[in-house]
Amino acid sequence: QVQLVESGGGMVQAGGSLRLSCAASGLTGRRYAMGWFRQPPEKEREFVASISWSGGNTYYADSAKGRFTISRDNAKSTVYLQMNSLKPEDTAVYYCAADGDSILVLNTNEVDVWGQGTQVTVSS
Repeated sequence: QVQLVESGGGMVQAGGSLRLSCAASGLTGRRYAMGWFRQPPEKEREFVASISWSGGNTYYADSAKGRFTISRDNAKSTVYLQMNSLKPEDTAVYYCAADGDSILVLNTNEVDVWGQGTQVTVSS
């Protein structure tokens, strides 16, 4: 059974940094693209960043470009999201996602497996 567990969320002041981690288990037999999505309060879940199985391809939402970096360590079955220069509008529940059918996972309807989410709160 595939399982994703996020960690690293918390509260930080604007301009600060956080590093989210997503530990995966059960991802065998397929080369999963991994991604991060977020859901701000009272808004729809939205794409943040994605990385291919090999790590050679990445893609970011415009809101994340230049501030966030996605990476993965397949030996540790872990995906990371380094978030710098955080803004209050980055406040959201951040979800890790896996897709076994695509090079990148860019849309919520492509996701095969979701993590439980981790709260990120950025104060002004």
